[in-house]
Amino acid sequence: MRAFLILHGWDNFRPPGHWQFELAAALRERGERVVYPQLPDAARPEVDAWREAAAAALAEAAADGARVTVVAHSLGAMLWLGARPADDSAVERVLLVAPPSPGFLLDNPEVAAFAALAPSRPGAETRIVASDADPCNPEGAAAVFAGPLGLPLTTIPDGGHLTPASGYGTWPSVFEWCLDPTATIVPR
Repeated sequence: MRAFLILHGWDNFRPPGHWQFELAAALRERGERVVYPQLPDAARPEVDAWREAAAAALAEAAADGARVTVVAHSLGAMLWLGARPADDSAVERVLLVAPPSPGFLLDNPEVAAFAALAPSRPGAETRIVASDADPCNPEGAAAVFAGPLGLPLTTIPDGGHLTPASGYGTWPSVFEWCLDPTATIVPR
């Protein structure tokens, strides 16, 4: 049995048209178990509240012994890197999309506390997907996360922050990766 845990980012209220919303809908349509929680106070998130919500969502996804694939975007990716649940043994794979840099977080008081998280390499198979033109990570995901943590990186040319504003509504290759870990993630 498998399940999917989808974690959104800062100021994301899971709107239709966002690639994560569309991914959750497509997976559910196939009959997959999907947990896609609205994290508390998305406009002014608190690390502890998000950590607790992510732990509860992971427990829900992992019910009945399901193996979990985590798909996290933006601040959700930073949360997973620095404050994932203590018991993440049910997690099989992780996709971290467009994690913001600590410098970006420090420049934004609403999310500055997340900059203090010390990213660590997850135990599960993990891949980062990020744009080479992300305003939320001007230093680049390779330099900030992939290189230091030894994680594979897929770079999306000129993808911005990989949101609907940068053309990422449905994202077929992420859907395919969820079903087949050997699938290649490509630009929309």
